[in-house]
Amino acid sequence: MSGLLAGKRIVVTGAARGLGWQFAQDIAAQGATLVMLDILADELQRRCADLLQQGYQAEHLSVDISDPGSVTAAFATLARGGGIDGLVNNAGLATGVGGKNLLDHDIELWDRVMQVNVRGTWLVSRAAVPLMSSGSAIVNVASDTALWGAPRLLAYVASKGAIIAMTRSMARELGERRLRVNAIAPGLTRVSATDYVPAARHQLYEQGRALAGEQHPQDVSGSVVWLLSGLSGFVTGQLLPVNGGFVFN
Repeated sequence: MSGLLAGKRIVVTGAARGLGWQFAQDIAAQGATLVMLDILADELQRRCADLLQQGYQAEHLSVDISDPGSVTAAFATLARGGGIDGLVNNAGLATGVGGKNLLDHDIELWDRVMQVNVRGTWLVSRAAVPLMSSGSAIVNVASDTALWGAPRLLAYVASKGAIIAMTRSMARELGERRLRVNAIAPGLTRVSATDYVPAARHQLYEQGRALAGEQHPQDVSGSVVWLLSGLSGFVTGQLLPVNGGFVFN
């Protein structure tokens, strides 16, 4: 199959829904062999079956990215199929994390967000890197909330800020292996995980963008494909806001 990612084997976490599902579809359409990871096992299986029915190359593994044992087991299984050429660290916790200010934030919620979004990104990257060879790429999914300091969303904002910082450190460490690490910072996107967001916050984004209007998963996915492809072969350690110009970087 031809395409920008032909011949590559690429892993996408959180691939069953939202942005991850859009990334999975577009990566498969660009000729990659896709490995879909998610904690939502039944939905993940259905999504993978959809892609296989369309003639794409795809496989799936259920994993809890916050659980070191689950990540290790998943990547041990994945390794039996060979190496990987790309990783999209998309899985994360967003639903229900907003609404409280820093004085009222629950310690349990804070710890859970950090466990999934920050530790999970590290655990998956740690498991993936040994399977990567020169020229492979990692794309971490951050958020533009970490660039403008979205209020009443402190744990989420802090976790996405950590991912931006991790991206730069990872790029420095992995550059000697000729591995590239970049991050994207999407704006508020219309997916099921953002249904809980108040209408006023959606309106703030939609009216404040240089490209006014709603943001949808397909508006974000092309940047991920580009960062995984050889077209960005000398780009590493960078943050790319993909938000219609709500925040400039």
